[in-house]
Amino acid sequence: MGYTLNFSAVWRSFDLLLEGLALSLALAFVAIAIGCVIGLVTAFGLLSKRGLLRHPARIYVTIIRNTPILVLVLFTFFALPQLGLRLGKIESFVATLSIYSGAYLAEVFRGGLLAVPSGLREAGLAIGLTQAQIRNSIVIPLMLRNVLPSLSSTMISLFKDTSLAAAIAVPELTFEARKINVETFRVIETWIVASCLYVATCSVLAALLRRLEKRMSIPR
Repeated sequence: MGYTLNFSAVWRSFDLLLEGLALSLALAFVAIAIGCVIGLVTAFGLLSKRGLLRHPARIYVTIIRNTPILVLVLFTFFALPQLGLRLGKIESFVATLSIYSGAYLAEVFRGGLLAVPSGLREAGLAIGLTQAQIRNSIVIPLMLRNVLPSLSSTMISLFKDTSLAAAIAVPELTFEARKINVETFRVIETWIVASCLYVATCSVLAALLRRLEKRMSIPR
């Protein structure tokens, strides 16, 4: 083929890749934090006996989970300004990723809430706790412990999904890699290094999250 690997051009711009990686992590962490709030509220809505809460929650989850995330990213950034809602590139992507993760986490949290034994709620009432106290002090903490493995997987998936921010020119890792590729024409080298950064970061995140799972696991 006649192609000779030469990583020197990529190494000269390695700091840009690291900056992009840092932004990717920041986008993922902010999105998972907001997504957890959205998902928890939606999960309670899904379990509500009131149709006024249950039906909108179900519609939201159905629409978001069945729409490709790239379509959501492009819609938020390009279509919403036509309706008078204009957001910056980063704000637009964070909003999209948060809403997207919230729909998936809603089902995760719903399953976790259903897994909490009803006897614990009855015990809380027996000692005089209010419904709000039972929810905040007993149900939600136990639910979070139960769903931590799924929450960890969602976090890693969201980190990888930040690569889609390149579609709207957010300078995260994939965008910076594509920029270096265009400027240096070192296609293979650029994407090898970018892939290694993604794999290494996901591996570190997975290891840290597994340690957190072990520390928070409920003794059997």
